[in-house]
Amino acid sequence: MAGPVWMLLPPLLLLLPLGSLAGHRSWQKQAYLSHKGIGEACRSDEECQSNCCTTGSLDPTGKRCNPRTVFLRCPPWRKPNGHSCFRNSECQSRCCVHSNYRPQKCCVPQTIFLQCVPWRKPDGDFCSSHGECQSQCCIQLREDGPHRCIRRSGILAQCLPLLSLGGRLSFLQGTTAKSHGAPATRPGPQP
Repeated sequence: MAGPVWMLLPPLLLLLPLGSLAGHRSWQKQAYLSHKGIGEACRSDEECQSNCCTTGSLDPTGKRCNPRTVFLRCPPWRKPNGHSCFRNSECQSRCCVHSNYRPQKCCVPQTIFLQCVPWRKPDGDFCSSHGECQSQCCIQLREDGPHRCIRRSGILAQCLPLLSLGGRLSFLQGTTAKSHGAPATRPGPQP
């Protein structure tokens, strides 16, 4: 059984140097054409070391050399974090959200759990619903005052109004001291 394999091996070894020399020439030609690195301007895939030239950079008139994916695909260019966007697909991070008080969205990194979390208002800011706040807690501190984001309080970190010794708010009874038994108003559905 081993005899036929050893008889085929010498002819195969003779073919090996010829095949490697043929491959060497095409590699030499490709190395000469593909001299541009990642981020450099290009006109075709062959000009890039990555063999990936795509359109859609911040300069819409030009094409740039881009890296290939792990699966050797040539993906379209996407905006880096901090640039304005309209859709998740425009961003490298695949995460386009409001990141502050400005009306436009921008590309931001995903969380460690690969979630795209929108920006929320910090404690003390005006709000109209719980979802607007980082603390997920938007309440009216005074009966005649605006709703504001506040930190959660209590052992179970619930969204409760702060207990005031002056009698402004009492979360134990759910009423304001000044209103003498009238229920306090809260955003969202009432129990």
